[in-house]
Amino acid sequence: MGMVGLAVEATREMRHRSADARASRHGALSANLLARAIFNLTVLACAVILGPPTVWSKPAVRILMLGDSITAGYGLPEAESLPQVLQTALRKTGHEVQVMNGGVSGDTTAGGLARVGWMLQEQPQIVIVELGANDGLRGLDPKESYANLDKLLAVLASAKLKVLLAGMLAPPNLGPEYGKEFAAIYPALAKKHGCLLYPFLLAGVAAKPELNQADGIHPNAEGVVVIARLLAPYVEKLLGG
Repeated sequence: MGMVGLAVEATREMRHRSADARASRHGALSANLLARAIFNLTVLACAVILGPPTVWSKPAVRILMLGDSITAGYGLPEAESLPQVLQTALRKTGHEVQVMNGGVSGDTTAGGLARVGWMLQEQPQIVIVELGANDGLRGLDPKESYANLDKLLAVLASAKLKVLLAGMLAPPNLGPEYGKEFAAIYPALAKKHGCLLYPFLLAGVAAKPELNQADGIHPNAEGVVVIARLLAPYVEKLLGG
């Protein structure tokens, strides 16, 4: 091969090498772009799945409702019990709360006093006391009911808890004198212990057949909603204080 032929062959070899180099660089670039695209898609997928960063809120305020069958939700599904409905009502107005059901059907003021100590193991910050209806139904001496609630409220005061005392009325068939003495229990104790008083738990519901179950004593689901609606502003006073 002559000198010209060698020169031509050398030029071809150089072109091939240059093309290979460009192809190699192009391949490396494509691989880098592909890897970067996969990384970006992975990050995007994680963001979609996990959502925005979690913003931690304050722990829910723990509210214990200590009561009888009205609190327990007699004749109703748990979701329609007073503590659950009250919790929903308070959350709808922006309060992060947990309302715990401390109701026992048939419980009296004596029963509430007997179990208040271990109920406080739930570590509530607010206690709603809803007791006395069964005392009245049984015609128990109002002085005994007063003494039981007095001791119960003293326990709550010593634990430095905020308290809402829900009042109750005696059945009218027990006579006006008994009814008057029984009704006086709640305002007198609220004043003595400095706790907030809700005058009558069944306000807006008592003696209304459409808001009560067939026994005429326990509220139905619609009645519970009424009680929770009227009770909630009083609870909010304790939440805000």
